[in-house]
Amino acid sequence: MDTPATIPQGKKHPKGLYLLFFTEMWERYSYYGMRAVLMLYLTAAAISGGLGMDTQQAALVYSLYTGIIYFTPIIGGYLTDKFMGLRTAITIGGVTMAVGDFTIFLFNNQWGLYIGMLLLIIGNGFFKPNISTHVGELYHPMDKRKDAAFTIFYMGINIGAFFSPLVAGFLAEDLFHTTDAAGIEHFGFKWAFLASSIGMIIGQLIFSTLGKRYLGDIGTKPARTNIAAEGIPTKMTSADKKRTGAVLILAVFIIFFWAGFEQAGTSLTLYTRDFIDRSVGGYTIPVSWFQSVNPLFIVILAPIVSAIWLKLSKSKRGDFRTTTKMSMGMILLGLGFLILVPAVLYTGSDEANIVHRANILFIVFTYLFHTLGELCLSPVGLSMVSRVAPVKIASLLMGVWMAATGIASLIAGKLAGLTATLGYVEIFSIIGAAAIIVGLILLTVSKKLQTMLDARD
Repeated sequence: MDTPATIPQGKKHPKGLYLLFFTEMWERYSYYGMRAVLMLYLTAAAISGGLGMDTQQAALVYSLYTGIIYFTPIIGGYLTDKFMGLRTAITIGGVTMAVGDFTIFLFNNQWGLYIGMLLLIIGNGFFKPNISTHVGELYHPMDKRKDAAFTIFYMGINIGAFFSPLVAGFLAEDLFHTTDAAGIEHFGFKWAFLASSIGMIIGQLIFSTLGKRYLGDIGTKPARTNIAAEGIPTKMTSADKKRTGAVLILAVFIIFFWAGFEQAGTSLTLYTRDFIDRSVGGYTIPVSWFQSVNPLFIVILAPIVSAIWLKLSKSKRGDFRTTTKMSMGMILLGLGFLILVPAVLYTGSDEANIVHRANILFIVFTYLFHTLGELCLSPVGLSMVSRVAPVKIASLLMGVWMAATGIASLIAGKLAGLTATLGYVEIFSIIGAAAIIVGLILLTVSKKLQTMLDARD
């Protein structure tokens, strides 16, 4: 086994990281552009260009889509490990998702939406786990730059996530937003879906054109081929089982995080639409633009957080445990929801009788705390899985990790639907308190879980 002194570190990150950065950036542009207007599209009246669903039905459709899309990476990861290289899987996934977005644009009805969603779900299964695994393969398993690399990669995700709601919101709620002589509003949702398709195509063109130049032969063969060529044991060792077990336990914990975080596209979007004062200098900010607040904070804060992790890793004290960082993320998410509770108490939850609207800073600070929590948990979690996963099931385990987000999205939809009956203050308080409690529980067992993650034969 390599010792820390012999593990290749390097001063700079490989250029392949930045190619994967831009590929993922465009894929996230596609995903978040579609997601930013999805709830609005589902709930807008048919005459206004939407599908006319009530809040509970729309929340169910939204949560099923954002939930199932994180389950197919298990299948995609398994197929990739067995039968194809990472690069092939990423290309199949990207092309399929581009076709999915275009289908929603082309048909612009309920069946078009469901067929398009199915294609997006299938494509994501091949794309999502494999591009994250590909980042990990650029580094030695024990390379200390990994957490920093995944934080940089995560910044690429959020550059795409920042711009896409702005473009989607501008197209749907501004450029193609009209009011006819009868006073009925019409929205350009379908053009937002077309923009998402174009973004996915751009990302794939970049990846296909520059892949060989910056990635070499990395990711061109199935994991089982690499295992045979390098003489890696095919059976799971005791240490492999301990590390895999720790990942599965942590996957259960992060369900609580993402169930709260995914309120951004449902209850937080609807609360912002109905109860937040969105007027700034006489201009009313489109609701979907608030989906860009979180990725904007990511882009600003990710380099700072990355530098902190890197500096700590080189210090005498050493970096925080991965599990400790993740517990910090849970607690920060909970605090973000508690910040919003006074705003709800001020505005009330009845959109039909609004007397006061909450200051825009409430929702901005909620997203700030959610972002800090995300930076402590998500890129660190991706780095951890790529570092500790046994080679023969690397993509599969990454898929399982992402499936936890899928379960969380289904729960998130249920919680969002309850705002119509229980109210926003109750839901936000419950989510906030639960996230903090679960974060504290994770903190108490973090040392034991870290020992399992660090297990070696």
